[in-house]
Amino acid sequence: MPKRKLGLLLSTPPNHQNLQTVLSLVEEALNQGMTPYLYLIDEGVKNVDLPVFSGFSERGLKLFACAYGAQRYGIAVSDQAVFCGLVVLSDLIKGCDRFIVFN
Repeated sequence: MPKRKLGLLLSTPPNHQNLQTVLSLVEEALNQGMTPYLYLIDEGVKNVDLPVFSGFSERGLKLFACAYGAQRYGIAVSDQAVFCGLVVLSDLIKGCDRFIVFN
C-alpha cells in the first residue's frame, strides 16, 4: 500500500502562529508514516531556512518554496527546498490525499 500524502501550504511569516500548527502537522504526519509536502508561498518563504526543516527533511518532508516569492523577499535559493512555481503547487494539490492551506 502506498504511503499517504499530506499537502500543506504556508503563506505567513515565521512570527505567525500558523507556523507552529504546520510544524505540528508535519511532525504528526511523519510519526504516522505519511509523506508531508510543504509549499511555502508569499511571506511563507521567509520560513525556508528554519533549522527545524532540515531535521524534518531528513525524516521525509518534501519542502518546496515559491521561486517568485523568494526573489521578492530577497531569500537566496538554496538546497534547503525545491524552489519552483505554481505548476508544482498545482501538481501537489492534485497528488496529495489531503491538502491544507494556512493563510
